[in-house]
Amino acid sequence: MGKKRIIKKSGRGLDAGRKERALSKATKRRLEKGILHVEATFNNTKAVLTDEKGNAIISSSAGSLGFSGARKSTPYAAAKVGEFIGEKGMMIGLKEVSVVIRGVGAGRESVLRALSGKGVQIKSITDVTPVPHNGPRPPKPRRI
Repeated sequence: MGKKRIIKKSGRGLDAGRKERALSKATKRRLEKGILHVEATFNNTKAVLTDEKGNAIISSSAGSLGFSGARKSTPYAAAKVGEFIGEKGMMIGLKEVSVVIRGVGAGRESVLRALSGKGVQIKSITDVTPVPHNGPRPPKPRRI
């Protein structure tokens, strides 16, 4: 019959190795104020910390932390993204952020709660979710 192979499924939760590697890469910049851009879609949650001019300093997403499939879109994965951004932010001296949120995913609030739990003060929250005025033309009616 041959040997039986054991296949390990990845993506069950947070991958500790990926998080450690990402945390070890320290930026040399010092930053006290910044802008956090959060994109919360139905499939993933992405966060980018920029300086006040818009230059990206730190970025993270649920997929880059080792979550895969349906687990990427959970509030837990979004909270881990917020914690990661908070840890890296404290390493570079971050004290307060203005938050810009785009999207309607499940991780909108979880990122902010995890970030403020790490000691970063949230100065303002702006929602820039794109809303269509009329949207695309609807499909023509079905003929039977």
